[in-house]
Amino acid sequence: MDQVLEAVLDKVAILTLGNEPFLETRPQERRTKLNPFYQAVAKHVIDYRDEHFPEGCRTRLYMGALNHLDDPAMLSDATGEWIDFVNRTPQLDGLDMHPHVTSAGAAGKYLDYVLPRLGDGKKFLVTEFSLVNHYQRQMPKPLPALFVTAHGKELGLGRDTRVWQFLKAAAERPLTEEQWRDFLRMSPWFEDHKHFMRDQVTAYRETGRLAAATYGVVQGKASVRDITGKTKPWMLNSLYVPRTVRHERGAPLPRTYTVTDDFAALQREQDRLPKP
Repeated sequence: MDQVLEAVLDKVAILTLGNEPFLETRPQERRTKLNPFYQAVAKHVIDYRDEHFPEGCRTRLYMGALNHLDDPAMLSDATGEWIDFVNRTPQLDGLDMHPHVTSAGAAGKYLDYVLPRLGDGKKFLVTEFSLVNHYQRQMPKPLPALFVTAHGKELGLGRDTRVWQFLKAAAERPLTEEQWRDFLRMSPWFEDHKHFMRDQVTAYRETGRLAAATYGVVQGKASVRDITGKTKPWMLNSLYVPRTVRHERGAPLPRTYTVTDDFAALQREQDRLPKP
């Protein structure tokens, strides 16, 4: 860990200590092992920063990251204790969370849980968020009839072609940008939620407690590998989609319908906000 700290401290603006601990720990060990371990890690990082940057360091520290706060089974004394540690440790600026959810309402439960418990002066990060759990529910369903009517002949699609089969084929033989846009636009399960990213960032900003929110930038190889009816479709949660849409080398990367426009608008809005 010291090698990582040497490489990043005073170079990056934010360092999150850990990643999704409550997903990767047995429930019965969260208070007895996980929390003491995370607290020890945090204290070590704080001591290292103080020792190597006695005059001050630009890197702010956050504990990360909380998951599934929309699921009552994930809320426990251990979760509360984890936030309490953040509150009583002045060297920590706040905490991180990852709302991968089925709806905007489920995402709101993260704020409902965290904000009343987060101490004054503490902020939160949202370094991952998406509707990927909602999209996953669509994978076994047939493609929208409207899309099959529009593009079925050219793409070899039938009324019984499933969403996952279409995405698997797109990963193997990427689509045109028009075909990809029409797939999203003609799918009510996407179209009806196309401004999710924009609306969530707006909600986070309106709390006055947001430090930073980040979104998936570009499809990676892993997101289009071994696609089945049970796959979590991360390829639908990116600003740029070069794995499912073909593009010429050197040309601009193909973009996700509506999401990149919303992202750009949010950045312009951010530029107009008063600086902290």
